[in-house]
Amino acid sequence: MAKSSDVVLVHGAWADGSSWAKVIPLLAAKGHAVTAVQLPLTSLRDDVATVRRAIALASGPITLVGHSYGGAVISEAGNDPKIESLVYIAAFAPDAGESAGSLGASVDPAPLGAEVRPDANGYLKLTQSGVSTSFAQDLTDTEKLVLYAAQSPTAGAALGGIVSAPAWRGKTYRYLVATNDRAIPPALQRSMARRLNAEVVEVASSHVAMLSHPQQVASLIAG
Repeated sequence: MAKSSDVVLVHGAWADGSSWAKVIPLLAAKGHAVTAVQLPLTSLRDDVATVRRAIALASGPITLVGHSYGGAVISEAGNDPKIESLVYIAAFAPDAGESAGSLGASVDPAPLGAEVRPDANGYLKLTQSGVSTSFAQDLTDTEKLVLYAAQSPTAGAALGGIVSAPAWRGKTYRYLVATNDRAIPPALQRSMARRLNAEVVEVASSHVAMLSHPQQVASLIAG
């Protein structure tokens, strides 16, 4: 029997490793060793370094998974030979010279954009109404409250971090399109998935598909 892949999960902006809480036990039940990183969300460079440390500690082969901005992180961090496949969950998949921010700016603004508030130091935070209506609209009121209260403010500079050598070139990859996403337009997700020539699954989900549809997300990750 082939060894099950290690899985390294990379969260997106305004989130942390707990955003994978519903997916982790499903993957563990399939025999995968799972690591959910905690990104500092201070810069793309810092976030990539965090993921590379997790990759170094995993035995491999590794399935590297990114949600949202985490897709940009895995695109830059995933060139390690232990990485077997990349999985994008409603995620940015930049090419060389692109960033999560530039991809988002390439299309009409998503509804969530109007709910982002900067502080004096360039960190961005979501409003409570933004979390409820445009980030996690298909979760319970309690889950929405927890996401809002526990969100990690994200440096605008991180979203503007440029990918240099995208790891998705030369790897196998899968992509989950969240068709009710109000943070990354579904049309942009489909366009990125086509560019990857990825195996695609579409789910009628908000941006946080791993919380609203954990079974489908875990199935795609497990391949």
